[in-house]
Amino acid sequence: MIPIKTESAWRGTADCRACGIRDMVLFADLKEEDFNLIHAPIDDLEHPPGHALVRMGETATSLYTLRVGVVKLARNTADGRQRIVRVLRAGDVIGLEALMGPTYDSDAISLTNIKVCRLPLQVIQRLNRETPRLHQRLLERWHRSLKEADDWLADLNFGTARQRVAGLILKMRSDQDASVTTLFSREDMGAMLDLKLETVSRALNAFVREGALQPLDSQGRIYRVVDAAQLLSSKTSAP
Repeated sequence: MIPIKTESAWRGTADCRACGIRDMVLFADLKEEDFNLIHAPIDDLEHPPGHALVRMGETATSLYTLRVGVVKLARNTADGRQRIVRVLRAGDVIGLEALMGPTYDSDAISLTNIKVCRLPLQVIQRLNRETPRLHQRLLERWHRSLKEADDWLADLNFGTARQRVAGLILKMRSDQDASVTTLFSREDMGAMLDLKLETVSRALNAFVREGALQPLDSQGRIYRVVDAAQLLSSKTSAP
């Protein structure tokens, strides 16, 4: 049995109890006695944009809870193109498929600076066996991830280029301030929406010219949503 390493990045379970997003992640329902079942270090890690947390086909050894930032789940198509199948934000869990099979199903790559908690698979497996509260939370997370994947496909992979870009802008609005949306490189947006980079750029520029969006940074990643109704109209109008 591996003792909790107090010098590890998360310094054992003490910070699990005090985690700022604990109510959003897997340990939300754990009781004091449940923390005594954790005998492997849980690490708090930070990574820059472009870092691969896991790779498709790799042996699954850990789950990750995303505390800060945005991560893309990506797969390669038969013709070698990358398709982004989902975007994860704070509170989401990366690698749930590790509970059902030996390998990861997708690449998980940071789109922004991120902070994650790495949970060794043996910790989750033991808690799952001995703590019904965690088992229920895992089932809820699994169901939510499937629904969000279906919603992502339905919302962002059909319709005109203008409709798809408008849908992504609305979907990526901040939970804290719905008037601000954070986007990504045009290449990543194209991979999310199955559009060419130039097509994404034209649609974004059109929304800026029409007054629906206002750029807030020089990189073209952060925008103020000036007219959400116009974007919603673009998203729902017939092709």
